[in-house]
Formats: sequence, C-alpha cells, structure tokens
Amino acid sequence: MYTEEQLYSIALRECNFIGDINFLKLVRRFGTAENVWKFSKKELSKTDGIGLKTVSDIGNAEHLKFAEKEISFCEKNSVKINLRHKNELPFLLKECDDAPAILYQKGNFDTKLNTLSLVGTRNITSYGKKFIEDFFEETKSHQYISVSGLALGVDKEVHEQSLNHQIPTIGVLAHGFHTFYPSKNRKLSDKILEQDGGLLTEFNSSRKPDRENFIQRNRIIAGISPATIVVETAFGGGSISTATFANTYNRDVFALPGRISDRYSQGCNHLIFQNKATAISTIKDLLDLIGFNDSREIIGELFPHSTVTIQLSENQELIYRSIRENPHVTLDDLAEKISFPSHKLLPVILELELLGKVKSFSGRQFLAI
Repeated sequence: MYTEEQLYSIALRECNFIGDINFLKLVRRFGTAENVWKFSKKELSKTDGIGLKTVSDIGNAEHLKFAEKEISFCEKNSVKINLRHKNELPFLLKECDDAPAILYQKGNFDTKLNTLSLVGTRNITSYGKKFIEDFFEETKSHQYISVSGLALGVDKEVHEQSLNHQIPTIGVLAHGFHTFYPSKNRKLSDKILEQDGGLLTEFNSSRKPDRENFIQRNRIIAGISPATIVVETAFGGGSISTATFANTYNRDVFALPGRISDRYSQGCNHLIFQNKATAISTIKDLLDLIGFNDSREIIGELFPHSTVTIQLSENQELIYRSIRENPHVTLDDLAEKISFPSHKLLPVILELELLGKVKSFSGRQFLAI
C-alpha cells in the first residue's frame, strides 16, 4: 500500500532546483512533503538557503501526474519506496548529508546485518578475481551483506561469489527499474532477488543509465557501509569516486595493492600512496580491521581462553540492555529512550566498549556484542 506522502515526495523531488539537500531542508521545516507542496511559495522561500527561484517549480501539476504514474509503476513491479525523512533508509546511508531523498528497492535488505561494499574495475584481472574468491571463502561463516554496483568485472564477481557462499548481496543501480544495464547481468540480478538479496536505486522509472548517474550512485555504495574495499582500478576509474565519497563520509577504505606496472592496480596504489586507503596485506589482517574477527578470538591467540562473568553497574546494565534491544541506535536516540543526557552516556558507553560489550560505528551508532 502506497501513501500520499510517497506521492508528494516523488512529485517534490521531480521539481527543478529541488535536489536531495533542498528536499530535506524543506521537509524538515514544514514536516512533510505534502505540506511543502501545499504551502505558498513565499512561505517556502523563507527557509534558510532557499529562495523564490528554488521553489518556483513546486506545485507544478505535471509533477504530481508523473508521481501518480510512478506509484502505479512501483505497484506493478513490487518496488518499495523508502523516504529519508521518514527514517526508512539504511541506517548508515541516512547519516550522509547528501543521502537520497527517495530510495527505490526491490527484494530484501536485512538492516540487522552489517554491510560491506566492494568495488572495482570492469576489466577485472585474474589477480582481482582470485582475491575476491579467497575473500568470500574466508568470510562465508560471517553474517553480513555485500554491496556493489552490478556492473561487469569486479562488481559481477562480488555478487556471484556472494551467491555462491549464501551471503546476501545488494546491487546499487544507476537507472530506474524500468530497464537494466548492463543487460548481460539481468539474470544475475534475478538470482540476487531469488537468494534473499536486493536491488536499490535513487532513480525513478524515467531515468536512463546516463554517464553521470554512475558517479552519483557511487555515493550510495560508499555511504551504505562502514567500509569499502577497492579491489582493482586504474587511474581515474569510477571506483576512485567511490573511495572519495567513503573518505568524505569518514568511512574506512581498503585497497588491494599491486605491481606499479599493472594498469588496474595503479589506482589502488595511488589511493594507498595518498593515505586515502589502507593497503590490504593479508585477508586475515583485513578481517581484523573491518571487525569480522571477534576481538576475543584475537586475544585468544595470545592468552589462554577463560570465561569471566562481568558484573555491570546499574547504569551500564541499563545502557547495555537498551543498545541490545535497539541495534545501531544513535547516541541521540539512545539518550531519548532512557532519558539520560548524552554527555553522561558517552563515558559509560566507552566503559562498555572496553569491556567488550558494545561496538561503536561511524555516525555515533552502537551495537551490543
């Protein structure tokens, strides 16, 4: 069942001069997209950073007609419509300043699982292919979702290895769901949906796979995960933009180094040289860095294992229980849920981290271990 708010959100996002950031400014001030649509332009233009030119296209009946057609398309094609201002985006993505106002979805996205983005060149070499095969073999016992761009080369290999190892995978598209590019990967996209994965796009059914869309979608791949792995890329390859977005969002970036004479390692080497990515030395070290290897396992290699029962204080127990019941809860939301000032929360959360009870993520979000 689709809502009026989804209808007006699609119409508003179609307006000239209303990008994702201006969209969010307006709905934050007026409460809903429907309210924005119905307020006078004079009133709308009083919003900080918004002028009369910016709001000049709001209320255009043609956009509302388009939105009705888009809703109909989504109904017929089982497309879910996620709205940022309704907190329906994946938890890390919605923290990005330029996150999409609307995210269309086919299939599943288990928000309880961590995500990991892997990207690279369409011209994958045997070196990159072997790394991806080994990586998924090593991580097959871990619970996570892989994310890539469903292009040829590295992306295709990432999705296929995920499916081979029963790891859910998400493909982020650079066009609407009315078409598919590249057509060679259409069957792969069907398999992703069949095996509990999903497809995401910020583009509606009027948008074709134009060149600029691919750079734009790369910010979603970077923003949706706490870490991005660049497998192979040349100088100036599309994956460089994904790494740049990930750095901007304060996410971890890892790159597979290679010989300086190998074209599709040069981009990775350059990211490492510029301190924009951490070099991958071994898969085991990589898994430690991205948090796949339990810290207790690492400590167990140095010290004999013993079971210790930790007695938490009253405040520690209260905060730990709330984090456990609300995976990936933000600091502000946690403070509101337990009526505890955020400046007093942080020291207790740090204590829980040191005790190995809680793990923190970028965007001040927390998960019970």
